[in-house]
Amino acid sequence: MEKYQCIRTEANSEQLFDCKQTITEFEHSFDLLSNALSLAGNTVRLKILFLLFKENELCVCDLSDILEMNISAISQHLRKLKDRNIIKPNRKAQTILYALSPEYNTIFLPFFELIEDNTILKAV
Repeated sequence: MEKYQCIRTEANSEQLFDCKQTITEFEHSFDLLSNALSLAGNTVRLKILFLLFKENELCVCDLSDILEMNISAISQHLRKLKDRNIIKPNRKAQTILYALSPEYNTIFLPFFELIEDNTILKAV
């Protein structure tokens, strides 16, 4: 068994080992969720993600009109989301449409359901 730093007399080495194994096993899931939440922590980006979830695809000018923000500001948010692979661009002629990446669609689903049901305040 590994040597642990915890010195309390009730420390359970087996529990520590099991927890360490669990963390290692779910490392990819932690990375995906951390990536998603770090960017969704911005209100504008969360709104963009919600709109892409609801509408499947939108272009930068759609988002600009809906959120009443200039295209440059929306583009900066989209770039951050795209750089972290949370959204995917899809070019159709001269227009680039953005959509949530499938894995992030799944990750955000429970949060967006709370928003859609307007139960977010009841849940806390």
